[in-house]
Amino acid sequence: MTAQPAPRDDDRGGLRASHDDREAVVEQLRDAAAVGRIDLDELDERLERALTAKTYAELDALTADLPRPPSPADLPPLELSGGYYGASRGPGPWDVPGRVIARGGLAGVKLDFSRARCRFPEVTVEAYGESAGVVIVIPDGWVADTTAVKSGLGGLKDTTTPDRLPGTPLIRVVGSGGMAGVVVRHPNRWERRKLGNDPARA
Repeated sequence: MTAQPAPRDDDRGGLRASHDDREAVVEQLRDAAAVGRIDLDELDERLERALTAKTYAELDALTADLPRPPSPADLPPLELSGGYYGASRGPGPWDVPGRVIARGGLAGVKLDFSRARCRFPEVTVEAYGESAGVVIVIPDGWVADTTAVKSGLGGLKDTTTPDRLPGTPLIRVVGSGGMAGVVVRHPNRWERRKLGNDPARA
């Protein structure tokens, strides 16, 4: 039997779409309606077609007249350096780029995705523990891949669960533990209580 060549990107139209592919188009259509690119009647019609689409070609036809959503390459990386005073991002709302660089420095870095807005299926976090360490907090339902982190003297501690919810990003952590290590976890009890009492979440 002759092996078939792998499909190129421009040949993908006939391939079957996944739940995540459909959900991504749904979000793009909702965003387009929110800024007035399509009206509500057209939104309803396109959403119905998106949710029943079976192939990439059917999905692509629904967004062909809309601006392409940003890709990780379009946004500059977020860089955080602990320095002498420490640095953090979150837990308040913030927009996640495709790549984050966190250097613990002398005072540490905390990167909290608890209320982050992320439109990418995968985000790369370069974490370097250095002297004070890096802590990465991801919501329940998000998954981290830490297999590429070099432990260093400080080591790697990953207590996240592998149960990924549909439509959530994969946080791919690379880098090294350095002297103080890298910690990847879900919110602790105090953080959960604080998030639950935050009126912005109501």
